[in-house]
Amino acid sequence: MQMSEELDKLKSLQEVLAEKYEIEAKVEELPKTLDGSTESLERFKKEYIEKNSEYEAEKAKVAELRTQLDEAQKLREEGEKGMDSITTHREYEILDKQINEAQEKENSIRKELQKEEKVLAELNDILKSEEELIASTEKDVQDSKENLDKEIDSYKEKLASLSAQEEQMSEGIDAETIIKFQRIIRRNHKGIVAVKGNVCDGCHMILPAQFANEVHRGTKILFCPYCSRILYYEESEAGASNYFTLDDAGSLSDLDDEDLLDEDGIDSMSDEDDDSSDVKSMDFDD
Repeated sequence: MQMSEELDKLKSLQEVLAEKYEIEAKVEELPKTLDGSTESLERFKKEYIEKNSEYEAEKAKVAELRTQLDEAQKLREEGEKGMDSITTHREYEILDKQINEAQEKENSIRKELQKEEKVLAELNDILKSEEELIASTEKDVQDSKENLDKEIDSYKEKLASLSAQEEQMSEGIDAETIIKFQRIIRRNHKGIVAVKGNVCDGCHMILPAQFANEVHRGTKILFCPYCSRILYYEESEAGASNYFTLDDAGSLSDLDDEDLLDEDGIDSMSDEDDDSSDVKSMDFDD
């Protein structure tokens, strides 16, 4: 495969990979859009359980008060019936006291019962309202999940198509080159850039002279030593071929580790500044 043909394939592959990785990121993030609704639903259910426990406790309290009221009523009624059979004043006083105490207890219990029945009714209304809210939220979550599944399925179909294109476009290109290229696209979305003059258009670093000449000759795939992007040569806007001969500068093999560090001691190979409009330069030993 000729170098120009391989570069053209890589340029086309770049677009496919960028779209593929963008869709993969969306597929990964989409389920998180349900997190808020799901968390709300779980919170509503938890609150319902707590409120239902409160309702059951109140219901038991009301039931106990009703039992006590029935007992007080029976005691009073028994005393009233006993009035017909008393024969002495002493018996009357005792029975009258029993009736009055039962009446007072009955009135007290009935008053408390009315208050607790009101609380119970309010709790029941709250529970019904929360049941409706839970049902509505569950439906919204289910509808959202179904729509999300459809969207993800659509993305997966698109990913399958892009993967097929990727495989086809990768044919004839060295596997190691493809792996490096994929890694670059994942990080930068743009993995193949021009060298204008002797400057990388991706990171705006001035390239070693011999290396820029090799890119200009276009005999093999070359990666920028600073941003790792694949390079191809492009004439500068002025139309001048701004490259050098081997006598003008040393080769990449002449560089030691210190030459790849900037003035702050940071490895320039790992630094990328795609958005910078300034051209950065470094000193190399001749």
